[in-house]
Amino acid sequence: MPDDRPSADEVRAYYAAQPAPLVAATGIVLDTRGRVLVLTTSYKADLELPGGTVEDTETPEQGLARELKEELDLLTPVGRLLAVDSRPPGTLGRALIVHVHLVGPLTPREASAISFPDGEITEARWLPPEEAYEALPARIAPRLRAGLAALHAGSFAHLVDGVPQPGSPAGLDPARRAALGHAGALDAASHRANRPKALTAASVLFTDAEGRILLVRPAYGSTRRWHLPGGGIDSDLGESPRAAARREVREELGLDLAPGRLLAVNWSHKPGRPARIRFLYDGGTLDTPTLARIRLDPVELLAWRAVPRTELRDFVKAALRRQIEASLTARTTNTGPLELQTGRPVMP
Repeated sequence: MPDDRPSADEVRAYYAAQPAPLVAATGIVLDTRGRVLVLTTSYKADLELPGGTVEDTETPEQGLARELKEELDLLTPVGRLLAVDSRPPGTLGRALIVHVHLVGPLTPREASAISFPDGEITEARWLPPEEAYEALPARIAPRLRAGLAALHAGSFAHLVDGVPQPGSPAGLDPARRAALGHAGALDAASHRANRPKALTAASVLFTDAEGRILLVRPAYGSTRRWHLPGGGIDSDLGESPRAAARREVREELGLDLAPGRLLAVNWSHKPGRPARIRFLYDGGTLDTPTLARIRLDPVELLAWRAVPRTELRDFVKAALRRQIEASLTARTTNTGPLELQTGRPVMP
Protein backbone atom coordinates (compact mmCIF):
# COMPACT_ATOMS: atom_id res chain seq x y z
CA MET A 1 0.00 0.00 0.00
CA PRO A 2 1.22 3.58 -0.65
CA ASP A 3 1.27 4.35 3.10
CA ASP A 4 3.78 1.54 3.61
CA ARG A 5 6.32 3.03 1.23
CA PRO A 6 9.50 4.36 2.87
CA SER A 7 9.79 8.12 3.08
CA ALA A 8 12.19 10.06 0.86
CA ASP A 9 14.46 10.68 3.86
CA GLU A 10 14.55 6.98 4.70
CA VAL A 11 15.39 6.08 1.11
CA ARG A 12 18.17 8.66 0.95
CA ALA A 13 19.61 7.52 4.30
CA TYR A 14 19.65 3.91 3.10
CA TYR A 15 21.50 4.71 -0.10
CA ALA A 16 23.84 7.18 1.61
CA ALA A 17 25.10 4.30 3.75
CA GLN A 18 26.05 2.27 0.68
CA PRO A 19 29.50 2.32 -0.95
CA ALA A 20 29.94 4.74 -3.84
CA PRO A 21 29.20 4.39 -6.62
CA LEU A 22 26.14 2.21 -6.42
CA VAL A 23 26.08 -0.70 -8.86
CA ALA A 24 22.85 -2.12 -10.21
CA ALA A 25 22.02 -4.86 -12.71
CA THR A 26 19.01 -4.79 -15.00
CA GLY A 27 17.64 -7.60 -17.15
CA ILE A 28 16.04 -7.14 -20.54
CA VAL A 29 13.86 -10.24 -20.31
CA LEU A 30 12.43 -11.27 -23.67
CA ASP A 31 9.95 -13.92 -24.75
CA THR A 32 10.04 -15.84 -28.02
CA ARG A 33 7.90 -13.13 -29.66
CA GLY A 34 10.45 -10.42 -28.87
CA ARG A 35 8.29 -8.80 -26.17
CA VAL A 36 9.84 -7.18 -23.09
CA LEU A 37 8.95 -8.05 -19.49
CA VAL A 38 7.88 -4.90 -17.60
CA LEU A 39 7.11 -4.94 -13.87
CA THR A 40 4.81 -3.10 -11.48
CA THR A 41 6.27 -2.95 -7.96
CA SER A 42 4.77 -2.46 -4.52
CA TYR A 43 7.25 0.29 -3.62
CA LYS A 44 7.38 2.57 -6.70
CA ALA A 45 4.79 4.32 -8.82
CA ASP A 46 6.76 3.90 -12.04
CA LEU A 47 7.14 0.71 -14.02
CA GLU A 48 10.46 -1.13 -13.82
CA LEU A 49 12.62 -3.65 -15.61
CA PRO A 50 13.72 -6.68 -13.56
CA GLY A 51 16.83 -6.27 -11.44
CA GLY A 52 18.16 -4.24 -8.56
CA THR A 53 21.19 -3.14 -6.57
CA VAL A 54 24.22 -5.43 -6.54
CA GLU A 55 25.43 -6.42 -3.09
CA ASP A 56 29.05 -5.90 -2.07
CA THR A 57 30.02 -9.57 -2.49
CA GLU A 58 28.37 -10.04 -5.90
CA THR A 59 29.21 -9.48 -9.51
CA PRO A 60 26.49 -7.75 -11.56
CA GLU A 61 25.62 -11.11 -13.13
CA GLN A 62 25.25 -12.73 -9.71
CA GLY A 63 23.21 -9.81 -8.40
CA LEU A 64 20.80 -9.96 -11.33
CA ALA A 65 20.44 -13.73 -11.02
CA ARG A 66 19.57 -13.29 -7.34
CA GLU A 67 17.02 -10.56 -8.10
CA LEU A 68 15.38 -12.70 -10.79
CA LYS A 69 15.03 -15.55 -8.32
CA GLU A 70 13.77 -13.40 -5.43
CA GLU A 71 11.39 -11.23 -7.46
CA LEU A 72 10.13 -13.60 -10.15
CA ASP A 73 11.17 -17.11 -9.05
CA LEU A 74 13.09 -17.21 -12.33
CA LEU A 75 16.22 -19.37 -12.64
CA THR A 76 17.06 -18.58 -16.28
CA PRO A 77 20.80 -17.83 -16.77
CA VAL A 78 21.84 -14.21 -17.14
CA GLY A 79 22.93 -13.56 -20.72
CA ARG A 80 25.46 -11.27 -22.32
CA LEU A 81 26.12 -7.67 -21.35
CA LEU A 82 24.28 -5.29 -23.69
CA ALA A 83 24.88 -1.86 -22.16
CA VAL A 84 26.36 0.09 -19.26
CA ASP A 85 24.72 3.32 -18.10
CA SER A 86 26.54 5.68 -15.70
CA ARG A 87 24.40 8.21 -13.85
CA PRO A 88 25.81 11.14 -11.86
CA PRO A 89 24.63 11.65 -8.27
CA GLY A 90 20.99 12.65 -8.08
CA THR A 91 18.36 12.56 -5.35
CA LEU A 92 19.92 9.38 -3.91
CA GLY A 93 23.24 11.12 -3.33
CA ARG A 94 25.32 8.47 -5.12
CA ALA A 95 26.60 7.94 -8.62
CA LEU A 96 25.06 4.83 -10.18
CA ILE A 97 26.46 2.32 -12.65
CA VAL A 98 23.86 0.07 -14.25
CA HIS A 99 24.78 -3.10 -16.14
CA VAL A 100 22.10 -4.16 -18.63
CA HIS A 101 22.02 -7.86 -19.54
CA LEU A 102 19.96 -10.00 -21.87
CA VAL A 103 17.80 -12.65 -20.20
CA GLY A 104 16.09 -15.23 -22.39
CA PRO A 105 14.24 -15.39 -24.67
CA LEU A 106 12.04 -17.30 -22.24
CA THR A 107 10.06 -20.22 -23.56
CA PRO A 108 6.26 -20.07 -23.10
CA ARG A 109 6.61 -22.57 -20.25
CA GLU A 110 9.25 -20.45 -18.49
CA ALA A 111 7.20 -17.30 -18.96
CA SER A 112 4.04 -18.88 -17.55
CA ALA A 113 5.93 -20.08 -14.45
CA ILE A 114 6.85 -16.54 -13.33
CA SER A 115 5.53 -15.73 -9.84
CA PHE A 116 6.13 -13.08 -7.16
CA PRO A 117 7.43 -14.92 -4.07
CA ASP A 118 8.75 -11.93 -2.08
CA GLY A 119 5.77 -9.63 -2.76
CA GLU A 120 7.87 -6.78 -4.19
CA ILE A 121 6.39 -7.32 -7.64
CA THR A 122 2.63 -7.04 -8.04
CA GLU A 123 2.26 -7.44 -11.81
CA ALA A 124 4.33 -8.51 -14.81
CA ARG A 125 3.39 -7.58 -18.36
CA TRP A 126 4.85 -8.49 -21.76
CA LEU A 127 5.00 -5.45 -24.02
CA PRO A 128 6.28 -4.95 -27.57
CA PRO A 129 9.46 -2.85 -27.45
CA GLU A 130 7.82 0.33 -28.76
CA GLU A 131 5.09 0.11 -26.09
CA ALA A 132 7.69 -0.59 -23.41
CA TYR A 133 9.66 2.53 -24.39
CA GLU A 134 6.53 4.63 -23.87
CA ALA A 135 5.47 2.95 -20.62
CA LEU A 136 8.80 3.02 -18.78
CA PRO A 137 10.07 6.15 -17.00
CA ALA A 138 12.54 8.45 -18.73
CA ARG A 139 15.52 7.17 -16.76
CA ILE A 140 14.94 3.53 -17.83
CA ALA A 141 13.51 3.63 -21.36
CA PRO A 142 16.82 4.77 -22.96
CA ARG A 143 18.62 1.76 -21.44
CA LEU A 144 16.06 -0.57 -22.95
CA ARG A 145 16.26 1.11 -26.35
CA ALA A 146 20.07 1.08 -26.42
CA GLY A 147 20.24 -2.46 -25.05
CA LEU A 148 17.96 -3.80 -27.77
CA ALA A 149 19.94 -1.90 -30.40
CA ALA A 150 23.09 -3.59 -29.10
CA LEU A 151 21.35 -6.97 -29.11
CA HIS A 152 20.27 -6.67 -32.75
CA ALA A 153 23.62 -5.27 -33.87
CA GLY A 154 25.62 -7.90 -31.97
CA SER A 155 27.37 -5.04 -30.19
CA PHE A 156 27.44 -2.99 -26.98
CA ALA A 157 26.10 0.40 -25.85
CA HIS A 158 27.89 2.93 -23.62
CA LEU A 159 25.53 5.40 -21.95
CA VAL A 160 25.91 8.29 -19.53
CA ASP A 161 22.61 9.27 -17.88
CA GLY A 162 20.79 7.35 -20.61
CA VAL A 163 22.54 9.12 -23.50
CA PRO A 164 24.67 7.04 -25.91
CA GLN A 165 28.18 8.46 -25.93
CA PRO A 166 30.33 9.39 -28.93
CA GLY A 167 32.04 6.20 -30.01
CA SER A 168 29.41 3.92 -28.48
CA PRO A 169 29.30 0.82 -30.72
CA ALA A 170 25.49 0.70 -30.48
CA GLY A 171 22.59 2.97 -29.59
CA LEU A 172 23.95 6.17 -31.13
CA ASP A 173 21.38 7.82 -33.39
CA PRO A 174 22.57 7.78 -37.04
CA ALA A 175 22.01 11.54 -37.38
CA ARG A 176 24.06 12.21 -34.25
CA ARG A 177 26.75 9.81 -35.51
CA ALA A 178 26.95 11.67 -38.82
CA ALA A 179 27.09 15.06 -37.09
CA LEU A 180 29.94 13.97 -34.85
CA GLY A 181 31.85 12.58 -37.82
CA HIS A 182 31.39 15.70 -39.94
CA ALA A 183 32.45 17.88 -37.02
CA GLY A 184 35.65 15.87 -36.59
CA ALA A 185 34.64 15.15 -32.99
CA LEU A 186 35.56 11.45 -33.10
CA ASP A 187 39.01 9.94 -32.78
CA ALA A 188 39.87 7.08 -35.14
CA ALA A 189 38.97 4.36 -32.61
CA SER A 190 35.60 5.93 -31.76
CA HIS A 191 34.83 6.36 -35.46
CA ARG A 192 35.49 2.65 -36.08
CA ALA A 193 33.46 1.66 -33.03
CA ASN A 194 30.25 3.40 -34.03
CA ARG A 195 30.32 2.73 -37.78
CA PRO A 196 27.73 0.20 -39.06
CA LYS A 197 29.05 -3.37 -39.20
CA ALA A 198 28.49 -6.10 -41.78
CA LEU A 199 28.69 -9.89 -41.44
CA THR A 200 30.55 -11.62 -44.27
CA ALA A 201 30.37 -15.23 -45.44
CA ALA A 202 31.62 -17.35 -48.32
CA SER A 203 29.77 -20.28 -49.92
CA VAL A 204 30.62 -22.76 -52.65
CA LEU A 205 28.21 -24.03 -55.31
CA PHE A 206 28.94 -27.70 -56.12
CA THR A 207 26.89 -29.85 -58.49
CA ASP A 208 27.07 -33.54 -59.34
CA ALA A 209 27.13 -35.15 -62.80
CA GLU A 210 23.34 -34.84 -63.02
CA GLY A 211 23.37 -31.11 -62.25
CA ARG A 212 22.00 -31.49 -58.74
CA ILE A 213 23.14 -28.96 -56.11
CA LEU A 214 25.11 -30.11 -53.07
CA LEU A 215 23.40 -28.94 -49.89
CA VAL A 216 24.32 -29.48 -46.25
CA ARG A 217 22.14 -29.63 -43.14
CA PRO A 218 23.57 -27.75 -40.11
CA ALA A 219 23.91 -29.33 -36.69
CA TYR A 220 23.16 -26.03 -34.93
CA GLY A 221 20.68 -23.20 -35.29
CA SER A 222 17.69 -24.02 -37.48
CA THR A 223 18.33 -27.62 -38.55
CA ARG A 224 15.19 -27.67 -40.72
CA ARG A 225 16.79 -25.54 -43.42
CA TRP A 226 19.65 -26.63 -45.65
CA HIS A 227 22.55 -24.50 -46.85
CA LEU A 228 25.39 -24.38 -49.33
CA PRO A 229 28.77 -25.49 -47.95
CA GLY A 230 30.55 -22.49 -46.47
CA GLY A 231 30.42 -20.15 -43.52
CA GLY A 232 31.67 -16.98 -41.91
CA ILE A 233 34.84 -15.22 -43.03
CA ASP A 234 37.40 -14.70 -40.25
CA SER A 235 37.98 -11.14 -41.41
CA ASP A 236 39.41 -10.14 -38.04
CA LEU A 237 42.27 -12.56 -38.76
CA GLY A 238 42.79 -11.19 -42.26
CA GLU A 239 41.12 -14.13 -43.99
CA SER A 240 39.93 -13.41 -47.54
CA PRO A 241 36.56 -14.63 -48.91
CA ARG A 242 38.25 -17.15 -51.20
CA ALA A 243 40.42 -18.53 -48.40
CA ALA A 244 37.35 -18.81 -46.15
CA ALA A 245 35.45 -20.74 -48.82
CA ARG A 246 38.26 -23.28 -49.13
CA ARG A 247 38.66 -23.59 -45.35
CA GLU A 248 34.94 -24.10 -44.75
CA VAL A 249 34.69 -26.83 -47.41
CA ARG A 250 37.71 -28.58 -45.93
CA GLU A 251 36.32 -28.36 -42.38
CA GLU A 252 32.73 -29.28 -43.24
CA LEU A 253 33.14 -31.88 -45.99
CA GLY A 254 36.73 -33.08 -45.58
CA LEU A 255 37.51 -32.04 -49.17
CA ASP A 256 40.44 -29.73 -49.86
CA LEU A 257 39.33 -28.15 -53.13
CA ALA A 258 40.30 -24.73 -54.45
CA PRO A 259 37.18 -22.67 -55.27
CA GLY A 260 36.63 -21.68 -58.88
CA ARG A 261 35.59 -18.26 -60.09
CA LEU A 262 33.37 -15.88 -58.17
CA LEU A 263 29.79 -16.23 -59.43
CA ALA A 264 27.96 -13.64 -57.33
CA VAL A 265 28.05 -11.34 -54.32
CA ASN A 266 24.80 -11.06 -52.36
CA TRP A 267 23.84 -8.22 -50.00
CA SER A 268 20.93 -8.48 -47.58
CA HIS A 269 19.71 -6.44 -44.64
CA LYS A 270 17.06 -6.35 -41.93
CA PRO A 271 16.29 -3.09 -40.09
CA GLY A 272 18.39 -2.60 -36.96
CA ARG A 273 20.71 -5.50 -37.77
CA PRO A 274 24.09 -5.73 -39.50
CA ALA A 275 24.05 -6.19 -43.25
CA ARG A 276 25.02 -9.66 -44.51
CA ILE A 277 27.36 -10.10 -47.49
CA ARG A 278 27.87 -13.51 -49.10
CA PHE A 279 30.48 -14.41 -51.72
CA LEU A 280 29.36 -17.35 -53.88
CA TYR A 281 32.08 -19.36 -55.65
CA ASP A 282 31.90 -22.01 -58.34
CA GLY A 283 32.94 -25.38 -56.92
CA GLY A 284 32.49 -27.18 -60.23
CA THR A 285 31.10 -30.65 -60.81
CA LEU A 286 32.00 -33.37 -58.31
CA ASP A 287 32.37 -36.87 -59.71
CA THR A 288 31.26 -40.02 -57.90
CA PRO A 289 34.69 -40.83 -56.34
CA THR A 290 34.96 -37.29 -54.94
CA LEU A 291 31.45 -37.42 -53.50
CA ALA A 292 32.35 -40.72 -51.85
CA ARG A 293 35.26 -39.01 -50.08
CA ILE A 294 32.96 -36.55 -48.24
CA ARG A 295 33.40 -36.81 -44.49
CA LEU A 296 31.13 -34.53 -42.49
CA ASP A 297 32.22 -32.68 -39.36
CA PRO A 298 29.53 -33.90 -36.91
CA VAL A 299 29.91 -30.75 -34.82
CA GLU A 300 28.81 -28.62 -37.79
CA LEU A 301 26.75 -30.82 -40.11
CA LEU A 302 24.13 -33.54 -39.80
CA ALA A 303 23.86 -34.60 -43.46
CA TRP A 304 24.50 -33.70 -47.09
CA ARG A 305 22.55 -34.44 -50.23
CA ALA A 306 22.38 -33.55 -53.93
CA VAL A 307 19.12 -31.75 -54.69
CA PRO A 308 17.59 -31.12 -58.14
CA ARG A 309 17.12 -27.46 -58.98
CA THR A 310 13.37 -27.98 -59.19
CA GLU A 311 13.26 -29.10 -55.53
CA LEU A 312 15.32 -26.28 -53.99
CA ARG A 313 12.27 -24.52 -52.52
CA ASP A 314 11.64 -27.58 -50.32
CA PHE A 315 15.09 -27.30 -48.71
CA VAL A 316 16.33 -23.70 -48.57
CA LYS A 317 14.89 -20.29 -47.79
CA ALA A 318 13.62 -18.24 -50.70
CA ALA A 319 16.49 -15.74 -50.55
CA LEU A 320 19.12 -18.48 -50.72
CA ARG A 321 17.21 -20.26 -53.50
CA ARG A 322 17.35 -17.07 -55.56
CA GLN A 323 21.09 -16.78 -54.92
CA ILE A 324 21.67 -20.37 -56.02
CA GLU A 325 19.57 -19.99 -59.16
CA ALA A 326 21.31 -16.73 -60.11
CA SER A 327 24.71 -18.35 -59.55
CA LEU A 328 23.75 -21.36 -61.67
CA THR A 329 22.77 -18.99 -64.46
CA ALA A 330 26.08 -17.12 -64.17
CA ARG A 331 27.93 -20.44 -64.35
CA THR A 332 25.98 -21.71 -67.37
CA THR A 333 26.24 -18.47 -69.35
CA ASN A 334 29.83 -17.75 -68.23
CA THR A 335 28.76 -14.32 -66.97
CA GLY A 336 29.20 -12.48 -63.71
CA PRO A 337 30.13 -12.09 -61.02
CA LEU A 338 26.60 -10.92 -60.38
CA GLU A 339 25.59 -8.22 -57.94
CA LEU A 340 22.65 -9.56 -55.93
CA GLN A 341 20.40 -7.98 -53.32
CA THR A 342 18.53 -10.61 -51.28
CA GLY A 343 19.14 -12.96 -54.18
CA ARG A 344 17.82 -10.67 -56.91
CA PRO A 345 20.14 -9.24 -59.57
CA VAL A 346 20.75 -5.50 -59.24
CA MET A 347 20.32 -3.78 -62.57
CA PRO A 348 22.57 -0.71 -63.06
